[in-house]
Amino acid sequence: MPKEEIYEQLRDWLKQTWYNLPETDELLPLIKANYTPEEAALLTGMPFKGMNLEDLAAMKQMEPEVLRQRLDAMARKGQIFRSVKAETVRYSLNDTFFVNYRSAFWPGLTDERSQAIAPLANQYYYHGLWDQWDQTRHKGLRTLPVHGTIEDTREILPYEEVLNVLDQHDYFTVSVCPCKHRKNMDPDFPDCEYPTEVCLHFGRLGHYIVENNMGREITRQETEEILRKSAEAGLVHGVSNMREAPDTICNCDPCCCIMFEAFHKLKHAEGMAPSNYRVRVNGETCMGCGLCVKRCPMDALHLEDHPEAKGRVTVIEAVNGKEKKKLKNKTGKVSVVDPDLCIGCGVCAFKCPSKSLVLEQREVIQPPPKDVREYMGLVMADFAAAATRDKQEVNSKKISK
Repeated sequence: MPKEEIYEQLRDWLKQTWYNLPETDELLPLIKANYTPEEAALLTGMPFKGMNLEDLAAMKQMEPEVLRQRLDAMARKGQIFRSVKAETVRYSLNDTFFVNYRSAFWPGLTDERSQAIAPLANQYYYHGLWDQWDQTRHKGLRTLPVHGTIEDTREILPYEEVLNVLDQHDYFTVSVCPCKHRKNMDPDFPDCEYPTEVCLHFGRLGHYIVENNMGREITRQETEEILRKSAEAGLVHGVSNMREAPDTICNCDPCCCIMFEAFHKLKHAEGMAPSNYRVRVNGETCMGCGLCVKRCPMDALHLEDHPEAKGRVTVIEAVNGKEKKKLKNKTGKVSVVDPDLCIGCGVCAFKCPSKSLVLEQREVIQPPPKDVREYMGLVMADFAAAATRDKQEVNSKKISK
């Protein structure tokens, strides 16, 4: 069979998964960059749900041991998901989104494959891949407030407290951020200045990553330290959008993250799902330094002139052995928030010198989906509704003509 036909068959099979793959100039070259012809032929028809080796060998008419070696090699490339449950090994085909925007870049490799995939994946994102996410409010990541930035700790929602999220797990891993590394591998983008080894995974996904050399196991203490350093750097915690056992906490920056780019560059109504908190500014103590404006990933803060604030002194009481500070407003400006843009991440409040910013609970609480099954059901329902609307609009235009 000609190579072109082999790749076309894999492309058609990959379109059968949950995620829509729009036909653009990048799609087929991206598949060719990811898979050899032999891999493409083997993976066409490979189930997207886990199947044991014996059943797969019968399906592919191959010796089990030969198939195992090939599948294990592809798991190390992030093309196949390999998991073990009750001593049974199961394999499933990773979808195009998982490969191109997660697993291919978790190891932080700079090999030929990574360099070939990165530019194509970047352009595919801009040219249609991400359009369907504008059709749902149930985003893949939800904003997780930085620890210590919520004003009333008695009312912290358990799924909004990062330490409670970690309490659900006993296995912790870290990988290179795929969004940052994908941009760093593309000569059309400047190197990202933010920390890159900040992508945290837990449980079953964490085991898959470590077993296939896409990341490394770390302790709970190291996990908390990465979260602290990420907050210091101005990165936003983005957690899997579910209450029970979320398996990922990304630490996202506005210049590379696919969630933030959806809002800033693709002009979607939302990027990352907001937390149930929103920042509140105390204009009586704000010193007008503008640090919060620089750190906000959503451009939700700006400085406004308040002449009466100029020269005002705010006293910061001594804490943990630190000396008391007196901070003066030298600009005659104070910070003001646009509540419609704030996603409640706490990145601004975390570093505010005068402690003038805190997160407060929103008026209406919107709990995230319970688990991955509920989450996927909501997303697929939104996608289906959007597809129906599109068809109705097309039919309406035909009738009007």
